[in-house]
Amino acid sequence: MSMPTDLIHHPYAPPAAFAAPQPGVFKASTVIFPNVAAMRNREWKDKSGYTYGLHGTPTTFILEERLCALEGGLQCLLVPSGLAAIANVALSLLVSGDEVLIPDNAYGPNKTLANGELKDWGITHRTYDPMDPADLAAKIGPRTRLVWLEAAGSVTLEFPDLVEMTRICRAKGVISALDNTWGAGLAFNAFDLGTVAEPLGVDISVHALTKYPSGGGDVLMGSVITRDAALHLKLKLTHMRLGLGVSANDTETVLRSLPSIALRYRAHDAAARTLASWCQGRDAFAQVLHPALADSPGHAHWAALCNRDGGTEPGRAAGLFSVIVDPRFDATRVDAFCDALRLFKLGYSWGGPMSLVVPYELGSMRSRWPAHLAHGTLIRFSVGLEAVHDLQADLAQAMVQALA
Repeated sequence: MSMPTDLIHHPYAPPAAFAAPQPGVFKASTVIFPNVAAMRNREWKDKSGYTYGLHGTPTTFILEERLCALEGGLQCLLVPSGLAAIANVALSLLVSGDEVLIPDNAYGPNKTLANGELKDWGITHRTYDPMDPADLAAKIGPRTRLVWLEAAGSVTLEFPDLVEMTRICRAKGVISALDNTWGAGLAFNAFDLGTVAEPLGVDISVHALTKYPSGGGDVLMGSVITRDAALHLKLKLTHMRLGLGVSANDTETVLRSLPSIALRYRAHDAAARTLASWCQGRDAFAQVLHPALADSPGHAHWAALCNRDGGTEPGRAAGLFSVIVDPRFDATRVDAFCDALRLFKLGYSWGGPMSLVVPYELGSMRSRWPAHLAHGTLIRFSVGLEAVHDLQADLAQAMVQALA
């Protein structure tokens, strides 16, 4: 054969037996079959073989299985972002005439999707009070096909009675889907919320792998995890028809970060609690929101669910907390405080090594101002991996400049 052909069809193949701490990175669109029979008979739906890069490679299959181990699921789909995971669920389960219920404190783009494409396709939605299971029960109707849950709530970090809400969904025969990004599979097991006598759990867990599984602030990816094979297949067929896929290099990055997720989560958690407790003593803040604080909305639900090991150690929580600035400081002063921060950088997302801060106009994000929240401008902090005393000093100096 000539040189160009030999470069493409060279017969050498490395030995099969090779083991290392990190799995190999397989980059493929085309997958080679040994013969026509294999091409016609190989199945992609159950991971028994490879057919095309979009349907999985050894690299993506390994990450899917490890994420199942992390979250307690049995089947996993990888998608390009956390929002793509939410969209994959909605587009798999909802058709014109159906209704989806979303907690009023949910991740904003979930509501935006419902107000945009889902509405245009004849799918309606309503929000419910995440702190009132009775409100959820009352709003589940004959057209309700999907209920979204979130623990803790986006931005305001209320922790709902997740056990009771899954009980309600199961009793009414409605699929429950949890945005599990905050818990990350570490704070609690979303598929095992009940007891031996009353097994309860969500039907679907979606996770923005962008956050703690990646840990570097440099990857966009999401996952959809289930325990029900039939439900997983329904989600997977939509996943296939939409052409959703993730890159091998991004998959490698998450695989490399995943072994340290528990250590990093614990470090983020400890630092966030220290700073949230410190903020409670500052009179510029009317309220501090963190599920582990005794007076934070839903603390009892957090303690019951996230401290189920008999109390031998504190329950886990993500490295997020929010403050509501006293109304005597207007939005301009709040913005000046955020601008004065040196270590906390202005930026969305969380779970990476760098601490972040975002001010929010909460009134525009909720259907009504919740009675359990103080009035004022809200600031959410994502605590990174810097030394906690440096972060506390940063908060203190910014307060002197703008909130004194």
